[in-house]
Amino acid sequence: MIKSSAIKHSIMSVMVLILVIFSALMQHNIAWKSTYTFAPENSENMETNQEGTDDNSEMNSTEENTNTETENATETEKKDYIKWVDFNATESAMSLAYKYDVESHTSEVKLNWIELLAYAAAKNGGNFPQKANKDISTLAEKLKNKEDTLESITKDLKYYKYFLEAYTAILGGMVGEYEIEVPVEEGSEEKKWEKKYGLKAFLPIAKGFPYSGYDDFGVSREYGFTRKHLGHDMMGQTGTPIIAVESGYVEALGWNQYGGWRIGIRSFDKKRYYYYAHLRQNFPYNKSLKEGSIVQAGDVIGYLGHTGYSTKENTNNIKTPHLHFGLQLIFDESQKESTNEIWIDCYQLTKFLYKNRCQTAKNVETKEWYRIYNIKDPLVDEYLKTIDSGPGLPQ
Repeated sequence: MIKSSAIKHSIMSVMVLILVIFSALMQHNIAWKSTYTFAPENSENMETNQEGTDDNSEMNSTEENTNTETENATETEKKDYIKWVDFNATESAMSLAYKYDVESHTSEVKLNWIELLAYAAAKNGGNFPQKANKDISTLAEKLKNKEDTLESITKDLKYYKYFLEAYTAILGGMVGEYEIEVPVEEGSEEKKWEKKYGLKAFLPIAKGFPYSGYDDFGVSREYGFTRKHLGHDMMGQTGTPIIAVESGYVEALGWNQYGGWRIGIRSFDKKRYYYYAHLRQNFPYNKSLKEGSIVQAGDVIGYLGHTGYSTKENTNNIKTPHLHFGLQLIFDESQKESTNEIWIDCYQLTKFLYKNRCQTAKNVETKEWYRIYNIKDPLVDEYLKTIDSGPGLPQ
C-alpha cells in the first residue's frame, strides 16, 4: 500500500513537471512571436526624413533628402542594376580620351571616349594613376591601326562591362553632334548655324565669371546632422549666371532648408540628376522656368547665391556665396530618393568641362542673363517625340 502510494506520488510529480515545462515553452513561443514580426511580401516600408521628396544632394549624407521607399528591401536587392559607382577619372584622362574620340569622328575606325576610359578604369582597378593615360593611348593606337578589336581586347578584362555601363551613365549625354550659332565673321554680331561634333556639355559657371574650389567631395557637414558632402562647391560672386550642364527637363525647383533655392534637372535618358543649390536670394532662377520645363545645355537657369540652412524660406544663411553642384546617377528609379543613392565626385569633371564655358549677356530691362549663342541639341527633339506635347523651351 505504501509502495503504491509512492508510485502515484511519483507519477503526479512527473505530470506536474511536464505541465510546468510545457507552460514555459508556450510563454517563450508567445514572447518570440510578439518580438519578431515579418512584414508581408508586398507591404510598403515608408521612411521619411525632414526634407521634401525631390532631391537629396546635401541630406542623408547630403544637404537634403526625403527617403520614401515603396518597395520591400528584399525585392530591391533582387533587382539587377548597379548600386555603387566610384568615379575617379582624371581631367587629363578625360581630355585624352575625348581628343581621340573627336579626331576619329570621320575616320574609318571611330573611337569612343567612354570605351577608352572604361578600359583604363578596368585595367587599373577603378583608379587613374599616371599609367592610365598610357593605357588609353595604347588601346587607341591599336584600334586605329586595326591591330586588334575592342571586343577581343576586353573579352577577358574583368569589370570592363561594369565600368562601361557606369561611365556611360555619367558621361553619356556630353559628347555628340549638335548645331550652334557662331559669328558670321570675327567681331560680327550677325550669326549663322554651324553643325559640329564634340563636347556639348558646359561648365555650370558662365564664361567670364571667376570661381574657385577644391575637391571637397566627402568633407563633413554639420548643419542639421553630421553627414558627408556629396557634391562640389564652386565659390563665386553673388549673381553669377548658372548654366545647365546638359540638356534635360526640370524635375525639382523651389526652396529647401538645406539647399536653399535649388534646381534639379534630369537628363532625358533619366540616368543623371543634376543638382544646383544655394541660389540667389529673391531672384534665384530664370523666371521662365518651372517644373517640367525643358532646358538645353548652356541655358542660363539661375544665379549663384548663399541661401539655405534655414527653415525660413528665402534666407541667406550660408557664409560664402557658392554653387553646390551635384550629380546623382540613377540606374533604377528606386535609387532616386533612398538609402541607396549614388552621388559621384564631380570635381575632375568640372575641370574637364572648363574647356566649354557658355558666353552670356544681360538684358538690362528684365535683369536676366541669357546665352549669346544658342544650340540645337538633337536629344531635345528626340525627347519631344516621346511625349504628347512638350512644355516648351525657356526663352
